[in-house]
Amino acid sequence: MATNNGTPERIIVGITGASGVIYGIRALELLAEAGIETHLVISKAAELTMTYETDFRAADLRERASKWYAPADIGAAISSGSFRTKGMLIVPCSVRSMSEIATGITSSLISRAADVVLKERRRLVLGVRETPLHGGHLRTLVQLSDMGAIIAPIVPAFYSKPQTIADIVDHTVARMLDLFDIETGVVKRWKDQPQQES
Repeated sequence: MATNNGTPERIIVGITGASGVIYGIRALELLAEAGIETHLVISKAAELTMTYETDFRAADLRERASKWYAPADIGAAISSGSFRTKGMLIVPCSVRSMSEIATGITSSLISRAADVVLKERRRLVLGVRETPLHGGHLRTLVQLSDMGAIIAPIVPAFYSKPQTIADIVDHTVARMLDLFDIETGVVKRWKDQPQQES
């Protein structure tokens, strides 16, 4: 399936070693439900984090993706600007990955694909998961924003009155997918409150 301008309905999903692997897993699931083709890269550190935080393994995630690539496969299709996508979502995004992208040091397929997305002026959304942040982190985030990336820290919203952790994860991931104009149907959107008579 393609958009009106001919861009295929496909997104690159990068999952790095920061805490919060469940956000990347849920992104794959919601994108599949929305009929979006996904191209997945999982870093080695993410595979390790996954064993601590979830019952999932890399093979489980690969089954949820349309196509997957090894993190060292620099010759993969997603490393070329001629491979058209709606952009790339990295969630969770580690400090190491964001720093590589900001400096143009593309030592892995995740940072290379992100660099390509930026140079082609496509949407790059970084679900940064780190706290607290020192000045170097903050300067790097500003640099990435100036380069065209969207910084979308993994921050829970409570106006939707979540009842479970899954509700929090769904809302956060779906808001990130909003940045690609992908409707998931899981966001409890803010509505105007009726005015009370005085």
